[in-house]
Parts: sequence; C-alpha cells; structure tokens
Amino acid sequence: MQENVLHQENAFLARYQKYLGEFVYGGIDGSVTTFAVVAGAVGASLDSSIILILGFANLLADGFSMSVGAYLSRKSERDNFFKHQKVEYWEVDNLPDTEKEEVREIYRQKGFEGALLEQVVDVITADKDRWVDTMMKEELSMMKDDRSPFKVGLVTYLAFILIGFIPLSLYLWDFVFGFPFNLFITTCLLTGLCFAFIGWMKTYVTQTSIFRGMAETLLLGILAAGVAYFVGDVLEKLIVG
Repeated sequence: MQENVLHQENAFLARYQKYLGEFVYGGIDGSVTTFAVVAGAVGASLDSSIILILGFANLLADGFSMSVGAYLSRKSERDNFFKHQKVEYWEVDNLPDTEKEEVREIYRQKGFEGALLEQVVDVITADKDRWVDTMMKEELSMMKDDRSPFKVGLVTYLAFILIGFIPLSLYLWDFVFGFPFNLFITTCLLTGLCFAFIGWMKTYVTQTSIFRGMAETLLLGILAAGVAYFVGDVLEKLIVG
C-alpha cells in the first residue's frame, strides 16, 4: 500500500516537474515586477489604496501577457518541430539514398567507419521513425518537447499570480484590518524571503549552487525595486512638487 502511494507521488512529481522552469521564471517575474510597482508607488508617496490598484492591475494584466507569450512561444516551437519532422518523413520516403548517405556522414564524423559504420546505418534506417528521429536530433539539433503549450501558459500565469501577490499581501491586510508596523519595510523583508525562496527553486532548474541562485534573484529584486523607488520619488517631486 505504502509503495503504491509513493509510486503515485513520484509519478505526480515527474509529471509536473517538467513545468518547474515555467513556475520559477513566472514567479520571479511576478514578484520582481509587482514589488517594483509597490516600491515605485511608495517612492511617489501614493496612498495604500492606489498601491493596491496599481499592484493588482499589474499582477493580473502583466501576468496574463506573460502567460500568453509563454503559450505562443511553446506552440511555435512545437509547430516548427512538426513542420521539419514532416519534411524529414517526405525525404526518407522520396530520397532514401540521399538521406541514408547523410546518416552515414553523421556517424562517420563521430568516428565510426568500415563494417561498424554500415551496421549502424542499417540499424537506424531499418525503422522509419527511428530514422527520422535520428535526422531531427543529429542533423537539425531538434528534440521533441512533450510539454503542453496550454499548461506552459497556465503554470506561468499561476506562478506569476501566486508569487507576485506576496508584495501586495501586507497592503491588502492593512487596507482591511490595519497594520501596526512600518508597512513598506515589512513588505521589503517579506518579499526578500520570497526572492530567496524562488531563487532556491531556480537552482533545481539551472543546476547552479543554492547560494548563487538565491543571491542572484535577491539582487535582481533589490535593483528593480531600487530603480522603481528612485523614479517614483523623482517624478513625485517634479510633478507634484
């Protein structure tokens, strides 16, 4: 029973782990851009209600825009793969000698020669699907990606919303219940923890050190917020006086 449960959990993780990259980068973009909006609004001395309006408008609209971009990008890549795959199938059917010679040349450059080279060529070209798959990988450097474009866009949007909401959460709490501490400083600390967490998750995608992943994301968020705060402060002085 326990083994079945573990198997189901591992299958679930394996199924959705391939979307981890979209979740991480959607979360990074959501948290950084939303916190930048908050910092810019605070720099311009705007009221908390205005910060909430600007923040949620950015969160929903920018998140949707990013998810659409991710969906279209993934769909274009998949359509491009199938277009080239269709061409390769046609060439295998109509130009088999030419395609076989291309396979031979590919593996000759890998160091195969003589009878071993011919054996490799015969094995690959004996199956049409294997033949086309080899040409896609070796000749065109194209690998089939089974990820759904819709799920890529959905995961990106959900991550943007979930992680990007964190810089707004205390302002929403303050608007509804009130908040006894310095709102912006506390938001900075909370968002800093968010940056560190999403940076830690990023290390599973980039296979870099945990310290480096957390530091990069934290630095990115600080720089974006610093620029936004400075711009908001300058514009508030120039426009409002």
